[in-house]
Amino acid sequence: MMNGMSPEVSEHVPICSTKDIVTARQKGRELAHCFKFSKGEQTRFATAISELTRNILTYADTGSCQFYVYTDKNYHTIMAKIIDHGPGIENPKLAMTDGYSSGNGLGLGLPGAKRLVHELSIKSEPGLTQIEITIRQKKY
Repeated sequence: MMNGMSPEVSEHVPICSTKDIVTARQKGRELAHCFKFSKGEQTRFATAISELTRNILTYADTGSCQFYVYTDKNYHTIMAKIIDHGPGIENPKLAMTDGYSSGNGLGLGLPGAKRLVHELSIKSEPGLTQIEITIRQKKY
């Protein structure tokens, strides 16, 4: 929950295959569209979701992407929480460094995702990783 607020919309997408990555990406874009985020924001949010859910299949086999929408008198906020029960991220701070990869990738995933959204936070230990990404816009 954000600042004690309950979400207005909550969605859950299990991530077990590449098809699920597409579903999660589309759901993120759809939510951003419904709340009138710009096309650029919709694309950036969907791209970050795609990257982070792909990491589930790469490092943990299965997981989920949960979506929450919060509104108050000034802002619409959409949060995606990407969760897996894999080995964890050994050093989250290092993992946020461009070029660092614990696998065979280019090391652009987590830092790239962070650049695409307004906020990104990581909680990770062996058996549970939670990454939250947030986009926010002022109401008109």
